[in-house]
Order: sequence, then C-alpha cells, then structure tokens
Amino acid sequence: MRTRTRFLLLVLSVLVPAFIASALAVAYVYHDAQKAQNRSMAETSRALALLVANELEKKEEVLRALAASPALAGGRMLNFYEHARTVVPPPNATVVLFDLESRQLLNTRRPFGSALPPSTASNVDALRKRYGPQRAVVSDLFIGKVARRLDFAIQVPVTVDNSVRYMLAMGVGVDTMQTLLMRQHLPANWLATVIDRNGVVVARTRHPEGFVGKPIMAESRRLIGDADEIVYESRTLDGVQSRVFVSTVPGAEWKVLLSLPVDTLREAPRQAAAVLGGLIALLLLLGLAAAHRFANRAIASIEALGRSARALGEGAEVAYAPSGWVELDSVARRLAGASSRIRHAQGEMEARVAAAIAATERAQSALLKNQKLEALGRLTGGIAHEYNNLLQTLTTALQLAAFSTREDKVKSLIQTCQRTVGRATTLTGQLGAFGRLQEARVTTVDVCEQLRSAVQLMKGSLRSNVAVEVHCEEDVWPVTLEPLQFDVALLNLALNARDAMPDGGSLRVEARNVAIDGADGNLARGDYVLVSMVDSGSGMKADVMARALDPFFTTKPPGQGTGLGLPQAYAFAVQAGGTLALDSIPGIGTRVDLYLARAQDEVTAAPAIEDAAPARGSGTVLFVEDDALVREAVMRALTESGFTVLVAEDGDAALRLLEGRPRRPDVVFSDVVMPGAVSGIDLANILRQRYPGLPVILATGYTDQQLATPGVQVLAKPYAIETLVALLSKAAAH
Repeated sequence: MRTRTRFLLLVLSVLVPAFIASALAVAYVYHDAQKAQNRSMAETSRALALLVANELEKKEEVLRALAASPALAGGRMLNFYEHARTVVPPPNATVVLFDLESRQLLNTRRPFGSALPPSTASNVDALRKRYGPQRAVVSDLFIGKVARRLDFAIQVPVTVDNSVRYMLAMGVGVDTMQTLLMRQHLPANWLATVIDRNGVVVARTRHPEGFVGKPIMAESRRLIGDADEIVYESRTLDGVQSRVFVSTVPGAEWKVLLSLPVDTLREAPRQAAAVLGGLIALLLLLGLAAAHRFANRAIASIEALGRSARALGEGAEVAYAPSGWVELDSVARRLAGASSRIRHAQGEMEARVAAAIAATERAQSALLKNQKLEALGRLTGGIAHEYNNLLQTLTTALQLAAFSTREDKVKSLIQTCQRTVGRATTLTGQLGAFGRLQEARVTTVDVCEQLRSAVQLMKGSLRSNVAVEVHCEEDVWPVTLEPLQFDVALLNLALNARDAMPDGGSLRVEARNVAIDGADGNLARGDYVLVSMVDSGSGMKADVMARALDPFFTTKPPGQGTGLGLPQAYAFAVQAGGTLALDSIPGIGTRVDLYLARAQDEVTAAPAIEDAAPARGSGTVLFVEDDALVREAVMRALTESGFTVLVAEDGDAALRLLEGRPRRPDVVFSDVVMPGAVSGIDLANILRQRYPGLPVILATGYTDQQLATPGVQVLAKPYAIETLVALLSKAAAH
C-alpha cells in the first residue's frame, strides 16, 4: 500500500468517527433545543397565568377594602354608594351589593334607589355554594343584565359583627384582561388566550373581536380537562396547527393557553442543527482537502529523503534542502551531517575505543578500591578477633593473679599490665571500626557527655591556633551507638578540619534535637539528634564535595591521606540510624552534620570500677570456646568463682555433650566465632528451640554476623571476670 493511501486512510480513520460523533451531536442539539424551547414556553405560560391572577387579586383587594367600609357596616347605603362609585368609577367596572338571598341592594351602574334586576346573570351563586360564604370567588364570563356586555364578576363576603351580612361583587369587562394581554407585547406568531372554567375565551391576543365570548374547540376542552398544566398539539380557532402550553390561573380556575405554530417551534432547533451540521460538513471537507495536500507534500519529502539515503550509501555528499516538515527536515539534516562525518568515522571510532578503555580502567580501579576496602574490613576484623582472644586470656590471667596475691608490689605490676591491656583493647577497637557494627559494644549514651569526652581527644590532634567550641542544647535526647566509632568519626572530621585550616581558625561542635518530616527522602520521619562540626577552613569546590564520601578519594598529597575519614563518619552515622550531610563553601568553611536516631532507652550507666574480691557464683556452666588459652584461663576463673564448669571446644561438641547428659546445665556461655558448622549464634538458636528455658550468653571479639535470637545477651571481649560472673549468676538464677 502506498504511503499516500496510508495517509488518507489515517485521516479518514480520524474524520469518520468524528463525523459520526458530530451527527450524534447535531441530533442531540436538535432535541435539546426542542426541550429547552418547550421549557421556556411552559415558563412563559405560567408567567401569563400569574399576571392574570395578579390582576384578579388587585380587583379582590379593592373589593375587600370596600367591604370594610364603616358606612356599609353602619347601614349608610347612600354614603357607601357614593364611596364605591369614587373608588370604582363606572363604566369600567361595576360594584354590586347583594343580600344573602342574592338580591341586588345597590348597583353603581344605576342611580341610587332605582329599580334593580332581582338576580345576577353570573354563576357566582353556584360557586358560592361550592366554596362556601367566606371565600372570594371569580365567576365565568357572562352578559350583564344592566350593561349588556361581556363581563366577569369577583365576589367577596361582607362581615359585620363577626357574621356575613352581605355579598359584595365587582363586575369587570373583558377588555380589562384584553388590555393586560396586549401589554405583554408577545411575538406576532404567538397566541395567548385566557379562558374561563367553561372554556369560553375571555381574552385573546390575535383577532379578539372574533373569538372573545366563544368557546374553544371541544377537543381542546377534553384534552385540558381538570389538569393544572398540560402541553398538547391542536388547531386554534383560526385553524393554525399549534403546540399549546396550558397553565391554570391560581385562585380562579381559569386557564391561560399559549399557542405557537408547530412549524415555528421546529424551525429554531432545525436551523441550529442545520448550521451545526453544515459547519461540521465544511470542516470535514476542509480536513480531507488538507490531508490530501499534506500527503502529497509528505510523499515528495519522503522521496527526497530516499534519494539522499541512496546518495549517502554511495558515498556521495548529501546537501540539505528544507521541505517545511520539522521531522523530515530533522532527518534530512542528520543525513547531511552524516555524509560530512562519514570520512572521519574511523578516527572517531578509535577515539571512542580509547575512551571506553579508559572508562574500563577507571571502573576496574574503583572496583579494586572497593575490594581493598572490603578486604581491609575483613582483615582488621579478623585481627581484632584474634587479638581480643589474646587480650581476654591476659585480662583473665591478670585478674586471677591480682586476686591471688597480697603483695602491693605485685599488685602494682599487675595494674600496669592491666592498663597496657586496656590500651591494647582500645587499639583493637579502632581496628574493628573498619568492620561492621558490633552489637556487643552498642550502648545508649548521653551525646553531650560523649562529645565533651571526644573533644579532649580531638584537642590533642589539633594545633594550638585552632579554637574549639562545644555547644550542647539542654535536654538533648540520648542515642544508641558504638561509642568508640563515634569518637573515631569525630576525630576524623576534626583532622579534616585541621588540614583545611593551616593558618588556624575556629572549630565549633554543636548538638541539638531535630524532628524530621521525611519530605526530602534523605531521612525517615522521626526524631534525631543533630551533631554538627563547623570549621572556618578553605572549604571544598563542588566537584570535590561530590566525591568527598567516596572511599579512598583524597585531595591530599600521596602518603598524607587515606580517603577513609569522611566515609567512616558516614558509615557510622548510617549505623546509628541516621545519615551524614555535607555543606561547604570555598573560602568560607565546611559544615558536617551527623543525624543520629533518637534512642527509646535511657542512657546506659557506665559500669563502676571496684577493687574488690572476685564475685562469687554457683551452678553449672557449659563453657564453649575454641581458643585453648582463653578456655583454660576463663574455666579456671569460673571454677574459682564457685561455678561447676563443663567445657566444649566448639558448637558441635557442646551439642553432643548436652545430648549425653541427663541433666542440663544452668547456663551456657559460648564464643560467637568458632570453627565447624555450628557458630555461637547457631548454637544459641538451636538451644532456644531444643531447650527453651536454658539461658545463653555469647562473647565476641568481632563478627560480621547479626544476632537475631531474642533474649540472648552478647558480651564484648575482653570482658572482666566480675562482669561475667555477675551475668552468669543472674542468668542461672532465672
């Protein structure tokens, strides 16, 4: 199929549904216009009915005012007669006073005291019997006995001394209603008709002289019936096929008929639909013509592109010739550009290959750095584990030696060794800081106290020309963290600040509470303690700050920086449930914000250091330790503390020992990292399933495993024998 045909089919696929939708819209507009016209005519009919009712109410109000005349109440008929002729002067209307037997007592159309007809020609007496004496009634059309013209009457009761004594009526000529209708200035092809209860025409806007006083057609009377409102189609008295809108005059039971020729009613919607349909058809024709023209232009441009592509394939130079189509011109420009660049393709290819090789080398270098960092973490963690086992042996042996001697000189030497072991413990803790978070060393601390302690360490690494300020707000929330890693992070930040201020400056450390709503997505919603370190150093450029948290990235000369300071601080903040935010302005300084999650627990009290006799315990302890030196030293210490000790060199041996004993021990104390298939954490999980009530305490110098067994306490190596004995005694007692 040719492209031109596809274009036309595409246009038709759009226009045909649009044409169908437009036809439906035309039909809808036609019917909606008819409905709107019917509603408008019905409202006009009601408005005319209300105008007639308003005119009748005015006459009724005049009658009621006359009925309240003091002259009438006092029987002064002459005075009342003169007053009535003044208020309602004849011959426009007539005031007639009746007694309760419907005899005329006075008539303003006749001289006072002259003979009057014995009765009225209207049907007010019949209406009075139907509605009672208290209501005002409007009669149907009649020929008056005095005026000998078409009139209608309005009658109200006259009450004297709380009883009806007379009936007061007003005879009104039909010209009153005729004038009312003509004042509305209805369109010439509209016909408004007022009829009474009997269907006799009271007033008519078109040719009233030939139809007032005559009844409407019997078919129309049948259709109207007793309905308050109705719409029907019929021929008028002058033979015009019309749609008739009927409304009842409130309070009179007369009807107002608004008749419009059917052709007129249909003409307006038909014209609106015809205009809309013609416009739609015109738009469709214009669309088809435009589609045909654009299709021809597009085909010509596409064929030109084909010729350019063929020339490009043959290696010829392609010239750009605009066609007026943005997309096709874009392709043509690219073809022209490609033809000029094809001669340089080989060089560009070589350059891209070189760039790809360089990118690969950079990626390999970054991968190597990451592997080194991971290997460093594992190496330092393994070293920390082994050193902690050695330190545990030394710590336990020194404690036993201190408990076994009474010589002050020996005790002094033991204390010196214990302080040395303490420094070694700090060193292994720094090695472990490169590994993962150590749950055994996590504690809930007072941030301000921790900051004041860390600042003393920081000042020893800063020059004398750097002024350090510490500011903590009141009631700063506690946080749960590893204190040593916190100190290392603050020290790393302080060293970076020192190097950024070679000529001195100020370093401000602050701590305050903040609530994060989580809107920026960097931190989860919650409460945090914000620890900020602000220096007045040289600051960092944007490109340097963008890479500042990358491991091994440093701007210092070789051998003067590792590029691990900021990454370690960032890792610590994440481990503490928060994050690190960095802000720096060249020439002004750098601000580092550590967000630390608020702890739910209270601050953990620091253990008291006492120089007392060894703690005592009782019960049976299953001690699981793979290191022979640690096993020998701790087993002896526990035995001398009063425990019965069962020893296993690994997790498998511990399970075999438990299965072969009829009575299980009171508590199990195990190392975490051990050879074999069952680690300390695995052993704790197995014991929790097999022996739910058996207490388990774990000890670790370093591990990258996360403890997920609830209720199992973890003790960090090296630990004091007093602490271990207290924990074992408490666990065994439960």
